[in-house]
Amino acid sequence: MYRPNRSFLHPLNCACCGMSRRDFLRFSGLLGTSALTTAAIGGCQSNTASKQGTLNSPSPENANPAVKIGYLPITDAAPLLVAHSQKLYEAEGLTADQPTLFRSWAQIVEAFLARQVNVIHVLMPATIWIRYGKKFPGKVVAWNHTNGSALTVLPSISTVADLGGRSIAVPFWYSIHNVVLQQVLKQAGLQVVRKPKDAPLAANEVNLLVLPPPEMVSALANQSIGGYIVAEPFNAAAETQEKGKILRFTGDIWKDHACCVVFMHEDDLTQRKDWSQKVVNALVKAQHWMREHRGEVAQILSKDGGKYTPHPLPILQRTLSYYDKEVYGKQGAIIHPDWPGSRIDFQPYPFPSYTESLVKLLQETQLEGENSFLQALQPSQVAQDLVDASFVRNALPLVGGPSAFGLDDSLTRTETFAV
Repeated sequence: MYRPNRSFLHPLNCACCGMSRRDFLRFSGLLGTSALTTAAIGGCQSNTASKQGTLNSPSPENANPAVKIGYLPITDAAPLLVAHSQKLYEAEGLTADQPTLFRSWAQIVEAFLARQVNVIHVLMPATIWIRYGKKFPGKVVAWNHTNGSALTVLPSISTVADLGGRSIAVPFWYSIHNVVLQQVLKQAGLQVVRKPKDAPLAANEVNLLVLPPPEMVSALANQSIGGYIVAEPFNAAAETQEKGKILRFTGDIWKDHACCVVFMHEDDLTQRKDWSQKVVNALVKAQHWMREHRGEVAQILSKDGGKYTPHPLPILQRTLSYYDKEVYGKQGAIIHPDWPGSRIDFQPYPFPSYTESLVKLLQETQLEGENSFLQALQPSQVAQDLVDASFVRNALPLVGGPSAFGLDDSLTRTETFAV
């Protein structure tokens, strides 16, 4: 049995972005309980911010509430945090509380449902589960980033086929990590199974486990798992600590894919349109600034800089700036060197084609819990209903239009998925 490297965890033993089976079941129950929308959270927040009272539903006399950010300490949250650090919310005429760091996806969504926070970043597949599986009225308004994840393995592993007979960790069942990993394993002729951690495995079986990302690094180090697929900076952490190597970047499999997105309450979007637009304006401006200030972003996020995350500066610098295609090409982590892009990049526009493709892939992905609702979903309808791209469209001219992010003015694209 592995023991987490506690020195790498947040001082509060923050799980950062994993969800245990117990959390998953608790999360499912919470989403099925309407009373939660007015319940207090009680104990799920870290000491990075004091507990806030439950937000009221939108009303004319509360048209300009404080921006209450909920986040997990991963680079996926960077635009929300940089917008706070650079006072971009205030530049839009808003007030913004200190962002609240949460311990897990279960806790951040619990706080969102209870309206203790009103703007969060969350895994894109999870938003589909929340809106359609649990029928909670939240909507995606922007992407937080593109790429920014990888499959990290033991140094002795050279190919995907070498993962046969081993356990691989994912941060959450409804994650782009689980979706991409299962496609990669299928392509290699491996069978995905979900067995108890110590259950014997056939040579062609790969057992998927859910682990909190900080525990992934130490589990890999003592070879309790053969690898993990997760958001940064945990892949960079394994590299920096020489505990593992990157077998594939997810952005080299699904070109410029989203992972975490900005999720807001639907009634805020319909009844507080001006307020919602200003929030998105700040996030778009943050992402535009971040593309040319990666070193400063690393400093802002680091435990010794802005103190938004517990991560050391060198790991964040590697995450944000190191993507040597020649080195990673020889390693096999990049097999599409002609694809433009970065290890992690930032652009806010939520392409409908991505949402449609994601729904199709989820429909053929093994997932924990009740997921029959997925088969009834129409991908094009989900792309229109789950995502409101109008706020990003309105904000793009403020930074020079789509070209400021290297996007075509048509704001359309064809999805490229190549294992």
